[in-house]
Amino acid sequence: MTVWLLILLGLITYLMVQRSVARLTRTPVWLLWLVLMTPAMLWTGWTVMHGDKEPLPRSLMIWPLVICPILYWVLFQSGRQPQKDKPTEAQVPQAESSTPPTEPNSVRPIQPDEEQILRDCFPWSVYYIQNIEYRPQAVICRGQLRSKPNEAYHKIKENIETKFAGRFLVFFQEGVNGKPFFVLIPNTQANQANTPGKEEQLKQFAWAFLLLLATLVTTTKVGVGIAGVELTIRQFQSNPSLILQGLPYALALMLILGIHELGHYLMATRRYKIRSTPPYFIPMPFFLGTFGAFIKMRSPVPNRKALFDVSIAGPLAGFVVTLPLLIWGLAHSTIVSLPDEKAGLLNPDALNPKYSILLALLSKLALGNQLTPQSAIDLHPVAVAACLGLIVTALNLMPVGQLDGGHIVHAMFGQRNAIVIGQIARLLLLLLSLVQPGFFLWALILLFIPLMDEPALNDVTDLDNQRDVWGLLSMALLVMIILPLPQAIATWLQI
Repeated sequence: MTVWLLILLGLITYLMVQRSVARLTRTPVWLLWLVLMTPAMLWTGWTVMHGDKEPLPRSLMIWPLVICPILYWVLFQSGRQPQKDKPTEAQVPQAESSTPPTEPNSVRPIQPDEEQILRDCFPWSVYYIQNIEYRPQAVICRGQLRSKPNEAYHKIKENIETKFAGRFLVFFQEGVNGKPFFVLIPNTQANQANTPGKEEQLKQFAWAFLLLLATLVTTTKVGVGIAGVELTIRQFQSNPSLILQGLPYALALMLILGIHELGHYLMATRRYKIRSTPPYFIPMPFFLGTFGAFIKMRSPVPNRKALFDVSIAGPLAGFVVTLPLLIWGLAHSTIVSLPDEKAGLLNPDALNPKYSILLALLSKLALGNQLTPQSAIDLHPVAVAACLGLIVTALNLMPVGQLDGGHIVHAMFGQRNAIVIGQIARLLLLLLSLVQPGFFLWALILLFIPLMDEPALNDVTDLDNQRDVWGLLSMALLVMIILPLPQAIATWLQI
């Protein structure tokens, strides 16, 4: 199983490196991948040679975490590509969900005699335009904001859509100097329908249903093993009902993941009319039985308010479902003796609930006085799925890049501040992995996620106080899940 996890991690790591940094550096992707995979390879090799009972030497645990990130940064910077023809203050939006890459002659550029028309779209009392920059796939308009950001965006967007007949998508972004500017992207979808046809919708839902069935099969197969049943082909032929032992885990996990993605989907499509695909599950015949689920938004997010609502809807919806399932699963779990050796963050046969503040509190609530300082929990399959639900919620709430948490802090604090917060979060999680090595995989994954998030159309207007409070609560939930229970609270709870 350890080798299979290494292979899976290596594949995911290679794909993420290739996607995120291949265009930014001349350093070969395979070399960057090898450097990042070195710690995992060393640790796996030690485990294969010495077994799980032999602990890793402290030097083998710490030094790869110190040397490899530094070596990765040096190799990346040594082959860094010069950035040409790009704005210096912010990233020009180029996401598939907004506009496909512009094809030659597919959209007529602004002609010299049209520049004055463009300037007339910016009333001096709303946004005093100072200069216009022309990029290969964008027109950047810089000036001074003289009204409220929301009013300025809607007024200028309306003027540009009227004067240029919908030829451009209008983005409103904040520069590194704090001055907002407008970006006009050729709208190659201007003459296409705003909603997919019935045939396309049927195809999307058909694929979603087939992936749902496939994931139900793979999670049920994994769930049989989690239930403690060794199911061979001969046993299955003689008693097919044994496969039903895997359904509690499979249905609980798929319910949590499905509700999470439905939260995103319904908020996007029903509340803000953003084109999105239905939730797609990713089946996997080993490990957890699935690699999660996702939706794909196919039209721009209108503003930071919509970005916040769509992003937070998924983790909160998933958590609301996870909570009762976890309490029920813990109540039906078995108390066992705490093993002498640490067995990781999620050992379903002997889970130490003190690895997580929230998990410890819920375990005490569900099990009461049965839980003592010398106790561990042999998890019920539903509890295993719910613990994975907590992990999924925490991972999605990480305030980095294109994760839900990255979108949330972007909507709350703006693009520039979100990048700083994301970098700090990466560093803190890497430091936490020195105390709890189980978090190293998370830290490795976050390292490959780009810090730059795709902007909303109006990426300047701030959120209201109510959404800021919900955002802070979501970050508090993240802290409650990932931080271990302090000893003082453990003593007070008698666990």
